[in-house]
Amino acid sequence: MALSSDSNSSDNLVANIIDNGKVSGQQLLVVGLCMFFNMLDGFDITAMAVVATDVSNELALTPDMLGWIFSFALAGMMGGAMFLAPVSDIIGRRRMIIFSVTLVGVSIILTANATSLVEFIILRFISGIGAGAMLASQATLAAEYSPEKYRALSVALVTSGYPLGAMFTSVVAGMILPDFGWRGMFWAGGIATLGMGLVAFLLIPESLKFLIERRPADALQRVNRILGKLRKPVIDALPEIPEQQLASAKTGLVATMLKLLAPEHRKLTLTLWTTFFLCFATLYFLMSWIPKLVVDAGYSSEVGRDAFFLFNFGGVLGVYVMGICSTRWKLTSLVGGLMFVSALFMLVFAYAPREQTTMLVLIFVIGVLLQGGFTGLYSVTAKAYPTSIRSTGVGWSIGLGRFGAVVGPAVAGYTILFGLDMSANFVLFAIPMAIGGIIAYSLNIR
Repeated sequence: MALSSDSNSSDNLVANIIDNGKVSGQQLLVVGLCMFFNMLDGFDITAMAVVATDVSNELALTPDMLGWIFSFALAGMMGGAMFLAPVSDIIGRRRMIIFSVTLVGVSIILTANATSLVEFIILRFISGIGAGAMLASQATLAAEYSPEKYRALSVALVTSGYPLGAMFTSVVAGMILPDFGWRGMFWAGGIATLGMGLVAFLLIPESLKFLIERRPADALQRVNRILGKLRKPVIDALPEIPEQQLASAKTGLVATMLKLLAPEHRKLTLTLWTTFFLCFATLYFLMSWIPKLVVDAGYSSEVGRDAFFLFNFGGVLGVYVMGICSTRWKLTSLVGGLMFVSALFMLVFAYAPREQTTMLVLIFVIGVLLQGGFTGLYSVTAKAYPTSIRSTGVGWSIGLGRFGAVVGPAVAGYTILFGLDMSANFVLFAIPMAIGGIIAYSLNIR
Protein backbone atom coordinates (compact mmCIF):
# COMPACT_ATOMS: atom_id res chain seq x y z
CA MET A 1 0.00 0.00 0.00
CA ALA A 2 1.35 3.42 -0.91
CA LEU A 3 0.82 6.72 0.84
CA SER A 4 -0.76 9.45 -1.22
CA SER A 5 1.22 12.59 -1.89
CA ASP A 6 -1.95 14.12 -0.58
CA SER A 7 -2.92 17.71 -1.02
CA ASN A 8 0.31 18.38 -2.86
CA SER A 9 1.93 19.38 0.42
CA SER A 10 5.24 18.23 1.81
CA ASP A 11 4.06 19.35 5.24
CA ASN A 12 0.95 17.16 5.01
CA LEU A 13 2.97 14.17 3.83
CA VAL A 14 5.54 14.47 6.61
CA ALA A 15 2.75 15.04 9.15
CA ASN A 16 1.13 11.78 8.02
CA ILE A 17 4.43 9.96 8.47
CA ILE A 18 5.90 11.64 11.56
CA ASP A 19 3.28 13.63 13.44
CA ASN A 20 0.22 11.43 13.06
CA GLY A 21 1.79 7.98 13.12
CA LYS A 22 3.13 5.86 15.97
CA VAL A 23 6.71 6.51 17.01
CA SER A 24 8.92 3.86 15.39
CA GLY A 25 12.16 2.27 16.47
CA GLN A 26 13.98 4.14 13.68
CA GLN A 27 12.83 7.48 15.08
CA LEU A 28 14.02 6.50 18.55
CA LEU A 29 17.33 5.37 17.04
CA VAL A 30 17.86 8.77 15.39
CA VAL A 31 17.25 10.63 18.65
CA GLY A 32 19.37 8.15 20.63
CA LEU A 33 22.34 8.31 18.24
CA CYS A 34 22.27 12.10 18.09
CA MET A 35 22.22 12.19 21.88
CA PHE A 36 25.21 9.83 22.09
CA PHE A 37 27.18 11.85 19.54
CA ASN A 38 26.60 14.91 21.69
CA MET A 39 27.82 12.99 24.75
CA LEU A 40 31.16 12.48 23.00
CA ASP A 41 31.07 16.11 21.93
CA GLY A 42 30.54 17.20 25.54
CA PHE A 43 33.38 14.98 26.70
CA ASP A 44 35.79 16.22 24.03
CA ILE A 45 35.10 19.93 24.49
CA THR A 46 34.99 19.98 28.31
CA ALA A 47 37.97 17.67 28.83
CA MET A 48 40.11 20.80 28.94
CA ALA A 49 38.32 21.96 32.09
CA VAL A 50 39.37 18.93 34.15
CA VAL A 51 42.94 18.81 32.83
CA ALA A 52 43.48 22.58 33.00
CA THR A 53 45.63 22.41 36.13
CA ASP A 54 47.86 19.64 34.70
CA VAL A 55 48.21 21.38 31.33
CA SER A 56 48.96 24.76 32.89
CA ASN A 57 51.62 23.21 35.14
CA GLU A 58 53.33 21.37 32.26
CA LEU A 59 53.21 24.28 29.81
CA ALA A 60 53.56 27.07 32.40
CA LEU A 61 50.28 28.76 31.44
CA THR A 62 48.75 31.62 33.43
CA PRO A 63 44.96 31.88 34.04
CA ASP A 64 44.51 34.39 31.21
CA MET A 65 46.26 31.97 28.80
CA LEU A 66 43.97 29.13 29.92
CA GLY A 67 41.03 31.45 29.38
CA TRP A 68 42.09 31.92 25.76
CA ILE A 69 42.32 28.14 25.23
CA PHE A 70 38.77 27.75 26.57
CA SER A 71 37.56 30.65 24.48
CA PHE A 72 39.12 29.54 21.20
CA ALA A 73 37.38 26.16 21.48
CA LEU A 74 34.13 28.04 21.96
CA ALA A 75 34.97 30.46 19.15
CA GLY A 76 35.34 27.41 16.91
CA MET A 77 31.91 26.20 18.04
CA MET A 78 30.55 29.63 17.16
CA GLY A 79 32.07 29.50 13.68
CA GLY A 80 30.96 25.91 13.12
CA ALA A 81 27.38 26.68 14.13
CA MET A 82 27.21 29.87 12.05
CA PHE A 83 29.05 28.93 8.87
CA LEU A 84 29.28 25.12 8.72
CA ALA A 85 25.91 24.03 10.15
CA PRO A 86 23.93 26.08 7.57
CA VAL A 87 25.58 24.00 4.83
CA SER A 88 23.40 21.10 6.08
CA ASP A 89 20.39 23.01 4.71
CA ILE A 90 22.07 22.54 1.30
CA ILE A 91 23.90 19.19 1.44
CA GLY A 92 21.77 17.47 4.07
CA ARG A 93 21.86 16.78 7.81
CA ARG A 94 23.40 13.32 7.42
CA ARG A 95 26.52 14.41 5.52
CA MET A 96 27.16 17.28 7.89
CA ILE A 97 26.89 15.07 10.96
CA ILE A 98 29.34 12.50 9.53
CA PHE A 99 31.82 15.19 8.55
CA SER A 100 31.56 17.01 11.89
CA VAL A 101 32.03 13.88 14.01
CA THR A 102 35.12 12.94 11.98
CA LEU A 103 36.59 16.44 12.23
CA VAL A 104 36.20 16.49 16.01
CA GLY A 105 37.74 13.03 16.39
CA VAL A 106 40.85 13.81 14.33
CA SER A 107 41.49 17.17 16.01
CA ILE A 108 41.10 15.72 19.51
CA ILE A 109 43.67 13.00 18.77
CA LEU A 110 46.08 15.66 17.51
CA THR A 111 45.49 17.67 20.69
CA ALA A 112 46.91 14.75 22.68
CA ASN A 113 50.28 15.55 21.08
CA ALA A 114 50.15 19.36 21.52
CA THR A 115 53.24 20.90 23.12
CA SER A 116 52.59 24.66 23.02
CA LEU A 117 49.93 27.28 23.65
CA VAL A 118 49.61 28.00 19.91
CA GLU A 119 49.03 24.31 19.06
CA PHE A 120 46.39 24.08 21.78
CA ILE A 121 44.58 27.17 20.54
CA ILE A 122 44.54 26.02 16.90
CA LEU A 123 43.45 22.44 17.63
CA ARG A 124 40.81 23.45 20.16
CA PHE A 125 39.45 25.92 17.60
CA ILE A 126 39.18 23.15 14.97
CA SER A 127 37.49 20.81 17.46
CA GLY A 128 35.04 23.58 18.25
CA ILE A 129 34.17 24.08 14.57
CA GLY A 130 33.13 20.43 14.25
CA ALA A 131 31.29 20.44 17.57
CA GLY A 132 29.30 23.57 16.73
CA ALA A 133 28.18 22.24 13.37
CA MET A 134 27.34 18.82 14.81
CA LEU A 135 25.16 20.11 17.64
CA ALA A 136 23.05 22.34 15.38
CA SER A 137 22.65 19.65 12.70
CA GLN A 138 21.70 16.93 15.18
CA ALA A 139 19.17 19.10 17.00
CA THR A 140 17.58 19.83 13.61
CA LEU A 141 17.52 16.17 12.53
CA ALA A 142 16.00 15.06 15.84
CA ALA A 143 13.31 17.73 15.54
CA GLU A 144 12.46 16.61 12.00
CA TYR A 145 12.08 12.96 13.04
CA SER A 146 9.90 13.72 16.09
CA PRO A 147 6.12 14.15 16.33
CA GLU A 148 5.06 17.70 17.14
CA LYS A 149 3.98 16.82 20.68
CA TYR A 150 7.38 15.37 21.55
CA ARG A 151 9.58 17.65 19.45
CA ALA A 152 10.82 19.78 22.32
CA LEU A 153 11.47 16.65 24.39
CA SER A 154 13.47 15.05 21.56
CA VAL A 155 15.62 18.13 21.05
CA ALA A 156 16.12 18.32 24.82
CA LEU A 157 17.23 14.67 24.93
CA VAL A 158 19.72 15.24 22.10
CA THR A 159 21.17 18.39 23.60
CA SER A 160 21.31 16.73 27.03
CA GLY A 161 24.07 14.57 25.59
CA TYR A 162 26.47 17.51 25.92
CA PRO A 163 26.20 17.94 29.72
CA LEU A 164 25.96 14.16 30.08
CA GLY A 165 29.27 13.78 28.26
CA ALA A 166 30.73 16.62 30.32
CA MET A 167 29.57 14.83 33.47
CA PHE A 168 31.41 11.67 32.47
CA THR A 169 34.51 13.75 31.74
CA SER A 170 35.22 13.98 35.47
CA VAL A 171 34.51 10.25 35.96
CA VAL A 172 36.82 9.20 33.12
CA ALA A 173 39.45 11.67 34.31
CA GLY A 174 39.60 9.86 37.65
CA MET A 175 40.44 6.63 35.81
CA ILE A 176 42.76 7.95 33.10
CA LEU A 177 44.70 10.85 34.63
CA PRO A 178 46.57 8.87 37.33
CA ASP A 179 48.08 6.44 34.80
CA PHE A 180 48.05 8.22 31.44
CA GLY A 181 48.00 11.92 32.27
CA TRP A 182 46.12 14.66 30.47
CA ARG A 183 47.20 13.40 27.04
CA GLY A 184 45.42 10.10 27.70
CA MET A 185 42.15 12.00 28.11
CA PHE A 186 42.40 13.37 24.57
CA TRP A 187 43.49 10.02 23.11
CA ALA A 188 40.44 8.31 24.65
CA GLY A 189 38.00 10.98 23.48
CA GLY A 190 39.41 11.22 19.96
CA ILE A 191 39.43 7.47 19.28
CA ALA A 192 35.87 7.05 20.60
CA THR A 193 34.63 9.96 18.50
CA LEU A 194 36.22 8.63 15.30
CA GLY A 195 34.54 5.28 15.94
CA MET A 196 31.18 7.02 16.17
CA GLY A 197 31.86 8.65 12.80
CA LEU A 198 31.60 5.15 11.31
CA VAL A 199 28.40 4.51 13.26
CA ALA A 200 26.94 7.74 11.87
CA PHE A 201 27.82 6.68 8.32
CA LEU A 202 26.08 3.32 8.78
CA LEU A 203 22.98 4.30 10.74
CA ILE A 204 22.05 7.99 10.49
CA PRO A 205 19.32 8.66 7.84
CA GLU A 206 18.71 11.88 5.97
CA SER A 207 15.86 14.18 6.97
CA LEU A 208 12.62 13.37 5.15
CA LYS A 209 11.64 17.02 4.96
CA PHE A 210 15.04 17.89 3.52
CA LEU A 211 14.74 15.22 0.79
CA ILE A 212 11.19 16.23 -0.10
CA GLU A 213 11.84 19.97 -0.19
CA ARG A 214 15.41 20.06 -1.58
CA ARG A 215 14.76 17.31 -4.17
CA PRO A 216 18.21 15.75 -4.81
CA ALA A 217 18.36 13.47 -7.88
CA ASP A 218 17.48 10.25 -6.01
CA ALA A 219 15.08 11.85 -3.52
CA LEU A 220 12.11 9.49 -4.12
CA GLN A 221 14.22 6.34 -3.74
CA ARG A 222 15.86 7.66 -0.57
CA VAL A 223 12.51 8.70 0.90
CA ASN A 224 11.08 5.24 0.26
CA ARG A 225 14.13 3.53 1.82
CA ILE A 226 13.60 5.63 4.93
CA LEU A 227 9.87 4.91 4.93
CA GLY A 228 10.73 1.20 4.88
CA LYS A 229 12.91 1.63 7.99
CA LEU A 230 10.09 3.58 9.64
CA ARG A 231 7.71 0.73 8.74
CA LYS A 232 5.52 3.12 6.78
CA PRO A 233 3.95 2.61 3.32
CA VAL A 234 6.04 3.85 0.40
CA ILE A 235 4.91 6.70 -1.84
CA ASP A 236 4.46 6.65 -5.62
CA ALA A 237 5.72 10.19 -6.17
CA LEU A 238 6.97 13.16 -4.25
CA PRO A 239 4.29 15.77 -3.53
CA GLU A 240 4.10 18.67 -5.91
CA ILE A 241 5.59 21.86 -4.54
CA PRO A 242 4.84 25.34 -5.96
CA GLU A 243 7.76 26.62 -8.05
CA GLN A 244 8.24 29.62 -5.77
CA GLN A 245 8.51 27.42 -2.67
CA LEU A 246 10.85 24.97 -4.43
CA ALA A 247 13.09 27.82 -5.63
CA SER A 248 13.09 29.26 -2.12
CA ALA A 249 14.12 25.90 -0.65
CA LYS A 250 17.03 25.66 -3.09
CA THR A 251 18.53 29.08 -2.45
CA GLY A 252 22.25 29.34 -1.80
CA LEU A 253 24.00 29.57 1.54
CA VAL A 254 24.18 33.37 1.76
CA ALA A 255 20.55 33.82 0.68
CA THR A 256 19.47 31.22 3.23
CA MET A 257 21.31 33.09 5.99
CA LEU A 258 19.76 36.41 4.96
CA LYS A 259 16.28 34.91 5.35
CA LEU A 260 16.84 34.97 9.11
CA LEU A 261 16.62 38.77 9.00
CA ALA A 262 13.66 38.91 6.62
CA PRO A 263 10.79 40.97 8.10
CA GLU A 264 8.81 37.88 9.15
CA HIS A 265 11.75 36.43 11.11
CA ARG A 266 13.75 39.50 12.17
CA LYS A 267 12.31 40.13 15.65
CA LEU A 268 12.46 36.45 16.59
CA THR A 269 16.01 36.11 15.26
CA LEU A 270 17.41 39.13 17.12
CA THR A 271 15.68 38.10 20.34
CA LEU A 272 17.07 34.57 20.14
CA TRP A 273 20.58 35.82 19.37
CA THR A 274 20.54 38.13 22.40
CA THR A 275 19.19 35.43 24.71
CA PHE A 276 21.73 32.84 23.57
CA PHE A 277 24.59 35.34 23.96
CA LEU A 278 23.73 36.21 27.56
CA CYS A 279 23.11 32.64 28.65
CA PHE A 280 26.15 31.18 26.89
CA ALA A 281 28.39 33.69 28.71
CA THR A 282 27.28 32.39 32.11
CA LEU A 283 27.05 28.70 31.18
CA TYR A 284 30.54 28.50 29.74
CA PHE A 285 32.05 30.53 32.57
CA LEU A 286 30.81 27.71 34.81
CA MET A 287 31.66 24.89 32.39
CA SER A 288 35.21 26.15 31.96
CA TRP A 289 36.16 27.41 35.40
CA ILE A 290 34.32 25.43 38.12
CA PRO A 291 37.14 22.89 38.74
CA LYS A 292 39.85 25.57 38.81
CA LEU A 293 37.84 27.98 40.99
CA VAL A 294 37.14 25.24 43.52
CA VAL A 295 40.84 24.34 43.67
CA ASP A 296 41.79 28.03 43.99
CA ALA A 297 39.31 28.28 46.89
CA GLY A 298 41.44 25.79 48.82
CA TYR A 299 39.86 22.44 47.97
CA SER A 300 41.56 19.44 46.38
CA SER A 301 41.49 18.57 42.66
CA GLU A 302 39.14 15.67 43.52
CA VAL A 303 36.61 18.10 45.03
CA GLY A 304 36.96 20.27 41.91
CA ARG A 305 36.13 17.27 39.72
CA ASP A 306 33.21 16.39 42.03
CA ALA A 307 31.83 19.91 41.66
CA PHE A 308 32.14 19.71 37.87
CA PHE A 309 30.44 16.29 37.88
CA LEU A 310 27.55 17.53 40.02
CA PHE A 311 27.04 20.66 37.91
CA ASN A 312 26.70 18.56 34.77
CA PHE A 313 24.75 15.75 36.44
CA GLY A 314 22.31 18.40 37.61
CA GLY A 315 22.27 19.73 34.05
CA VAL A 316 21.29 16.33 32.67
CA LEU A 317 18.45 15.97 35.17
CA GLY A 318 17.34 19.54 34.45
CA VAL A 319 17.24 18.89 30.71
CA TYR A 320 15.05 15.83 31.17
CA VAL A 321 12.72 17.65 33.57
CA MET A 322 12.43 20.54 31.12
CA GLY A 323 11.77 18.16 28.21
CA ILE A 324 9.04 16.29 30.05
CA CYS A 325 7.41 19.48 31.33
CA SER A 326 7.48 20.95 27.81
CA THR A 327 4.81 18.42 26.75
CA ARG A 328 2.46 20.06 29.26
CA TRP A 329 3.43 23.71 29.67
CA LYS A 330 4.36 26.63 27.46
CA LEU A 331 7.97 26.15 26.43
CA THR A 332 9.26 29.72 26.67
CA SER A 333 7.65 30.33 30.07
CA LEU A 334 9.32 27.18 31.37
CA VAL A 335 12.70 28.07 29.87
CA GLY A 336 12.66 31.68 31.09
CA GLY A 337 11.58 30.71 34.59
CA LEU A 338 14.30 28.09 35.02
CA MET A 339 17.04 30.43 33.82
CA PHE A 340 15.94 33.33 36.04
CA VAL A 341 15.74 31.16 39.15
CA SER A 342 19.20 29.72 38.36
CA ALA A 343 20.58 33.28 38.52
CA LEU A 344 19.01 33.70 41.97
CA PHE A 345 20.69 30.49 43.15
CA MET A 346 24.04 31.75 41.85
CA LEU A 347 23.61 34.71 44.21
CA VAL A 348 22.71 32.33 47.04
CA PHE A 349 25.88 30.36 46.27
CA ALA A 350 27.99 33.52 46.38
CA TYR A 351 26.80 34.48 49.88
CA ALA A 352 26.38 31.01 51.41
CA PRO A 353 28.94 29.71 53.95
CA ARG A 354 31.88 28.14 52.11
CA GLU A 355 31.28 24.67 53.56
CA GLN A 356 32.05 21.79 51.19
CA THR A 357 28.70 19.97 51.27
CA THR A 358 26.69 23.19 50.97
CA MET A 359 28.87 24.31 48.07
CA LEU A 360 28.43 21.03 46.18
CA VAL A 361 24.65 20.91 46.75
CA LEU A 362 24.22 24.48 45.47
CA ILE A 363 26.37 23.77 42.40
CA PHE A 364 24.16 20.75 41.67
CA VAL A 365 20.97 22.83 42.00
CA ILE A 366 22.40 25.56 39.75
CA GLY A 367 23.21 22.86 37.17
CA VAL A 368 19.62 21.56 37.24
CA LEU A 369 18.07 24.99 36.80
CA LEU A 370 20.56 26.67 34.47
CA GLN A 371 21.24 23.84 32.02
CA GLY A 372 17.64 22.65 32.06
CA GLY A 373 16.41 26.11 31.10
CA PHE A 374 19.21 26.89 28.69
CA THR A 375 18.84 23.64 26.74
CA GLY A 376 15.20 24.52 26.18
CA LEU A 377 16.40 27.39 23.98
CA TYR A 378 17.49 24.81 21.39
CA SER A 379 13.94 23.43 21.33
CA VAL A 380 12.52 26.94 21.05
CA THR A 381 14.75 27.69 18.06
CA ALA A 382 14.08 24.36 16.31
CA LYS A 383 10.32 24.93 16.61
CA ALA A 384 10.46 28.61 15.62
CA TYR A 385 11.92 28.33 12.10
CA PRO A 386 10.57 26.56 8.97
CA THR A 387 12.40 23.56 7.46
CA SER A 388 14.13 25.51 4.69
CA ILE A 389 16.11 27.61 7.19
CA ARG A 390 15.89 25.48 10.34
CA SER A 391 19.54 24.39 10.54
CA THR A 392 20.60 27.90 9.58
CA GLY A 393 18.35 29.40 12.26
CA VAL A 394 19.54 27.00 14.94
CA GLY A 395 23.16 27.33 13.81
CA TRP A 396 23.21 31.15 13.82
CA SER A 397 21.38 31.37 17.14
CA ILE A 398 23.91 28.99 18.68
CA GLY A 399 26.79 30.56 16.77
CA LEU A 400 26.21 34.21 17.57
CA GLY A 401 25.19 33.18 21.06
CA ARG A 402 28.51 31.41 21.43
CA PHE A 403 30.21 34.75 21.15
CA GLY A 404 29.02 34.97 24.74
CA ALA A 405 30.70 31.63 25.38
CA VAL A 406 33.93 33.09 24.00
CA VAL A 407 33.61 36.25 26.09
CA GLY A 408 32.56 34.56 29.35
CA PRO A 409 35.59 32.30 30.01
CA ALA A 410 38.02 34.94 28.69
CA VAL A 411 36.59 37.64 30.98
CA ALA A 412 36.69 35.21 33.90
CA GLY A 413 40.36 34.52 33.17
CA TYR A 414 41.13 38.21 33.68
CA THR A 415 38.85 38.67 36.71
CA ILE A 416 40.59 35.72 38.38
CA LEU A 417 44.00 37.10 37.41
CA PHE A 418 43.03 40.45 38.98
CA GLY A 419 41.97 38.80 42.24
CA LEU A 420 38.19 38.25 42.10
CA ASP A 421 37.32 35.10 44.04
CA MET A 422 34.72 32.42 43.27
CA SER A 423 31.87 34.27 45.03
CA ALA A 424 32.51 37.54 43.20
CA ASN A 425 32.56 35.76 39.84
CA PHE A 426 29.27 33.99 40.58
CA VAL A 427 27.63 37.35 41.36
CA LEU A 428 29.04 38.89 38.18
CA PHE A 429 27.84 36.08 35.90
CA ALA A 430 24.40 35.79 37.52
CA ILE A 431 23.48 39.11 35.87
CA PRO A 432 23.47 38.02 32.18
CA MET A 433 21.66 34.80 33.09
CA ALA A 434 18.87 36.72 34.85
CA ILE A 435 18.46 39.09 31.89
CA GLY A 436 18.46 36.16 29.45
CA GLY A 437 15.74 34.43 31.45
CA ILE A 438 13.53 37.52 31.32
CA ILE A 439 13.98 37.84 27.54
CA ALA A 440 13.29 34.12 26.97
CA TYR A 441 10.09 34.40 29.01
CA SER A 442 8.89 37.17 26.65
CA LEU A 443 8.97 34.85 23.62
CA ASN A 444 5.63 33.25 22.78
CA ILE A 445 6.44 29.70 21.62
CA ARG A 446 4.79 26.59 23.00
